[in-house]
Amino acid sequence: MAKNKTVFFCKECGYESAGWLGKCPGCGEWNTFVEEPAGKPAGGNSFGFSSKGIGRETKPVLIDEITVDERARDSSGIGELDRVMGGGIVRGSLVLVAGDPGIGKSTLMLMISGYLASSSGTVLYVSGEESESQIRMRAERLGVKSGQLYVYAETSVDRITGQIENLKPSYVILDSIQTLEDSSVSSAPGSVSQVREITGRFLRIAKLTETTVFIVGHVTKEGSIAGPRVLEHMVDTVLYFEGERHLSYRILRAVKNRFGSTNEIGVFEMRDSGLAEVENPSYAMLEGRPLGVSGTSVFAAMEGSRPMLLEIQALISSSSMNMPRRMCAGLDYNRVSLLMAVLEKRAGYTLSGCDAFVNVVGGIRLNEPASDLAVCAAIMSSYRGVPLPEKAVFVGELGLAGEVRAVSHIEKRVNESLRLGFERIYVPAGNRKSIEAGNPGGDIVYVESVRQLFD
Repeated sequence: MAKNKTVFFCKECGYESAGWLGKCPGCGEWNTFVEEPAGKPAGGNSFGFSSKGIGRETKPVLIDEITVDERARDSSGIGELDRVMGGGIVRGSLVLVAGDPGIGKSTLMLMISGYLASSSGTVLYVSGEESESQIRMRAERLGVKSGQLYVYAETSVDRITGQIENLKPSYVILDSIQTLEDSSVSSAPGSVSQVREITGRFLRIAKLTETTVFIVGHVTKEGSIAGPRVLEHMVDTVLYFEGERHLSYRILRAVKNRFGSTNEIGVFEMRDSGLAEVENPSYAMLEGRPLGVSGTSVFAAMEGSRPMLLEIQALISSSSMNMPRRMCAGLDYNRVSLLMAVLEKRAGYTLSGCDAFVNVVGGIRLNEPASDLAVCAAIMSSYRGVPLPEKAVFVGELGLAGEVRAVSHIEKRVNESLRLGFERIYVPAGNRKSIEAGNPGGDIVYVESVRQLFD
């Protein structure tokens, strides 16, 4: 018998090699090559369908002759999702929705399926993980009822494309791509070859038939989308669900969007009846904030174009161990260690013998350096045992020399703080001109260095 030919694929970028390599020449990652059978190209036509196929003949067109439909976007029925996607769902786009297990991906997809089926056209909901009866039970709990919503429990891509030919739906939802199987590829479902080939077939379907396709993807232990990184490059939009499963709030973030900005986020709350939009995230994140307690501060963050007030908590205590413990939740560990070193060197506080625990309340993860001043304020408040002013907000980036550097969008941060009733706002001195030009009012304290703040 002839030996089956195998090739090696990089799990990160999809680079193909005839033999195993320790380091991928494409992305530079180590130990990412996996061996899989070499499948033949998908049969049928170039449209990716199982039989005759549907689509239109293409030819080069002058860009000035291309007409754009102003109504090429459809509302999803969820304002937060429309905000993240740049104003609505673009027809004929390929959207990838990823997140941790139990975060709410299938719930969101079923909710928008019901709305789209009643307002924008036929929807085909394909599930490789649940049966039709299980989906019906979840739909009843979410209150989803529509005559144009078709449910199809199938994992074969050939049968799915056949149903797309028959129904000609306006929207197709695949939950999830790791469970689907292409008969032309001999590897197991969820492998690099399967995911790449299946995504390519549905990409051709979306572009040639103006069918909007939503793909639900799993996330690995490292927090990245399971499958090759080329999957993210093939789709038009990548949406990430963030948040802790045991917390009620969820953040929907666009990390890639060909039809809008990637700076927008949507805030949801998980309830028994499904995902509910959070219209005032600042109020929701600060609800239950302890007053008159040391080690807590408020930071005005910018999530996309929306300002959001968040609570940062710190606990500093003397350590009995040779190496003190340092733990962070919602913040970069190395960044917090750097801030503590600056405080010890520039502000004169001995923190090297203390355990430090820093947390962002609500399960939100902060990546912007503008939170440095709020983190330092919470750390020093806990170290001294002195509560900070109850209606104070801290915004500023801290340099290695102890200076407080200017940050962007300071006007929006200040206005949001004043709108929620905060009276005193500590901001970098470098933002004085832009703040005074806007004349927001309130007690604005301009800080030049971290020592000046604590003095």
